[in-house]
Amino acid sequence: MTAPVSQTAHATRFGALIIGDEILSGKRQDKHFTKLAELLGARGLQLSWVQYMGDDRARLTETLKRSFASGEAVFSFGGIGNTPDDHTRQAAAAALGEELVLSPAAEAEIRVRFGDDITPQRLLLGTFPASSQIIPNPFNRIPGFMVKEHYFVPGFPQMAHPMVAWVLDTFYPHLFNQAPKVDEALLLTGDNAYESALLDLMERIVAEYPALRLFSLPSLTEDGVRRHLELGVEGEASQVATAMAEIRREVEARGIQWSRREG
Repeated sequence: MTAPVSQTAHATRFGALIIGDEILSGKRQDKHFTKLAELLGARGLQLSWVQYMGDDRARLTETLKRSFASGEAVFSFGGIGNTPDDHTRQAAAAALGEELVLSPAAEAEIRVRFGDDITPQRLLLGTFPASSQIIPNPFNRIPGFMVKEHYFVPGFPQMAHPMVAWVLDTFYPHLFNQAPKVDEALLLTGDNAYESALLDLMERIVAEYPALRLFSLPSLTEDGVRRHLELGVEGEASQVATAMAEIRREVEARGIQWSRREG
């Protein structure tokens, strides 16, 4: 089965909404964040943000209104079932100002799935915002839906993750591995190897190399003693090499001890 693919993908940034009271309460552990980052990373892409939310329809609606207007691609996990604690379909429709309608493509899939056991309650699983299209579900044929580069999939990982992979491979291959990123870092030690003493250097690197991502990661022992500061940048290889050479020269000029990070 293949879903319609007329949707045009323009977004270059990816976000995630992970929805469910059971995740916020700790009854279930989230398995989506790590897997989504892995699926994106395998294609040379990166997750820009993730937000965890409970099953609160009003809050979901307001969040989706902002998200739909962002121009970003967003994966939403959970809350698209037909029980009273599922609110994502309704919130998406409200955020778009649309009615929930039974998608003919979704109805066809659900009827194949249940055959003679079809019921009105099961068909509710195929009611989506009017302008949406379906996302195929290879696990049990109960589809998700997509609209405005937002991709709504179930909370079950065995269903959701293949559906996300399908979305990426169908709509975003033009972004895959365009510019492989590398990262390099120095491990700084000593009494003068702390972040506040290096802010001017960090700010200069950020200003001179806007395409790079600078990171500064202090490391502490279990009793809170400062062990080292990992200072580095991520991005296109040649720019990383140039920026790291500048960082190294400045670190040495300040008499800070350093070693290369392994791996």
